[in-house]
Amino acid sequence: MSELEPIRPVAAVDYNDGKPALLFGNDPARRRAGEAVLNAAGVRLVGALPLDQAEARLDGQVALGLVWLELGEEDGGPVLERLLSRVNQLAEARGTIVIACTPLSLVDHAAAALTDRMTEILVDPDDAQRAGTLATALSGVLAETGVSDVGKDNAARLRQLSDEMGRIAATLARLSTGPGGPAVKPSEAKAPAPSVDADTVRAVIRARRLRSRFFSEELFADPAWDMLLDLLQAEIAQLRVPVSSLCIAAVVPATTALRWIKTMTEQGLFVRRADPHDGRRVFVELAPAASDAMRRYFAEVGKLAVI
Repeated sequence: MSELEPIRPVAAVDYNDGKPALLFGNDPARRRAGEAVLNAAGVRLVGALPLDQAEARLDGQVALGLVWLELGEEDGGPVLERLLSRVNQLAEARGTIVIACTPLSLVDHAAAALTDRMTEILVDPDDAQRAGTLATALSGVLAETGVSDVGKDNAARLRQLSDEMGRIAATLARLSTGPGGPAVKPSEAKAPAPSVDADTVRAVIRARRLRSRFFSEELFADPAWDMLLDLLQAEIAQLRVPVSSLCIAAVVPATTALRWIKTMTEQGLFVRRADPHDGRRVFVELAPAASDAMRRYFAEVGKLAVI
């Protein structure tokens, strides 16, 4: 893990009326990384404990503004399952900010449990990503927009955080605050949505991937469209897509993909389905209106190259 660069305390931030924070994690090095970021931001950390002590500590905590989780590959089982459920309830009932740093192997588990808008999942974050997400959460942007992109692996990204949030917030402002709004424009056609050939969708996805052979992937970052294409392909093939697979399809850092999945679900584009065989996993699929719009789009463009 890279060493933290000095980070100045976040200015002009009212940290949830001064309520304290708790940090839980089994790995001492990960806990230290979380502690350093919280301390640098001026957050009042009142405890940093292993996961198996978390429930008892939460039982004795009257006021709580933020819970920070540092999870590792070795974590899992009933202790983690109960803790994730507990902190999600705190987010729902009290507005407690919950930030969970997790390896990719635990993304499905975390995404299944942490569903409230006040929760944030970071996948294999570095120190700058931790600090950037904390600054976003404390400034209230996390609650207002539900999505952000702290992006690159260097501390310079912290200086760009405000601009990044402004750009993404402007995108979200063009969408309605609930399902069924202009995120999917209603179709005037009365006939059923036309069928789409699976090979056509796969060809489009392959063509989009080929661009990275000639240009930097950052030039074409479009996670929303990439995920819509992947879910349409899965729908045609009658396959189920877990959150972790959809993150890979987005071709952006997994943390960014998770934020877009959350937002597009809130906008009525995606639907989350619990895995009936594993409560620690959820699947994502196109909402009926989004599926209809994608199929009519492909029918409209016909044989034209769609990239």
